[in-house]
Amino acid sequence: MSAYSELRDKNRRSLLLALCITAVFFVIELVGGFLTNSLALLSDAGHMLTDVLALGMSLFAMWLAKRPPTKNHTFGYHRFEIFAAFINGLTLAGISFYIFYEAYQRFLDPPEVAGLSMMLIAVFGLLVNILSGYILHQSKDDSLNVKGAYLHVLGDALGSVGAILAGIIMWTTGWMYADPLFSVIIGVLIIVSSWRLLQDTFHVLMQGTPADIEPEEVHHAICEMDQVVGVHDLHIWTLTNGINAMTVHVNVNKAISQKLHDGIIRKIREMTHDQFGIQHTTVQLEMEENGDHQCIVRSEHAH
Repeated sequence: MSAYSELRDKNRRSLLLALCITAVFFVIELVGGFLTNSLALLSDAGHMLTDVLALGMSLFAMWLAKRPPTKNHTFGYHRFEIFAAFINGLTLAGISFYIFYEAYQRFLDPPEVAGLSMMLIAVFGLLVNILSGYILHQSKDDSLNVKGAYLHVLGDALGSVGAILAGIIMWTTGWMYADPLFSVIIGVLIIVSSWRLLQDTFHVLMQGTPADIEPEEVHHAICEMDQVVGVHDLHIWTLTNGINAMTVHVNVNKAISQKLHDGIIRKIREMTHDQFGIQHTTVQLEMEENGDHQCIVRSEHAH
């Protein structure tokens, strides 16, 4: 099994375990929110429901990404993981705006909330979120898909903290405005956490250059190779986390043999893989009359 496959299996196990934990507590928190009449608790339960959906979608995306390429999808279905992460980011933002709306209604007419019961349920919820967050934290840097699910769980943890604080205030002081106030704070924190995820996934969907690769360095490294006299139309993008692709046109000395011609392509692929972590490299060689080793920069488009 390849390192990439092992990493994907580890991420899948983390997501499945977090899904089971989150689904069980969603039911508990939803019932508790209705029984205590707490918006903060119901908001957290609603967010936890999207966690269940987000984790399920992330798992489905991983399953779909394993399918082999077809004639209509020659790169396979790897990009679906990025799409799932993008959808998770959008749902996080949507939840926040719904929380703001509900909080506004409660600021106008704050209802009675069972602060102590709400606080106890929120404490249990926080423990569940910490456990799920710990499970996903180990894999969040390996995949934007897992990172999206992790941010959902992190948002839930923040929601539980807010519900606990609101419960303490209402239980000790009777100030019912604490419930919508902390709901708004939770909503703001969720938006902040989702914004970066949306930026990262949108960048990948728009075929932006991977953050850890500098096109000028790749250009220079190819220029340094024997027989290369020009590099142009360099494009680098990400299919999904851990799989980068590149296409490039390389000008070489026209006098070289076919054997050397093939060797240059092989060396460029090996160099870009080993030095820059690019898994799929397509090289188009173009013959030049000039035999001097001068890397000519044509109309350069590095992406």
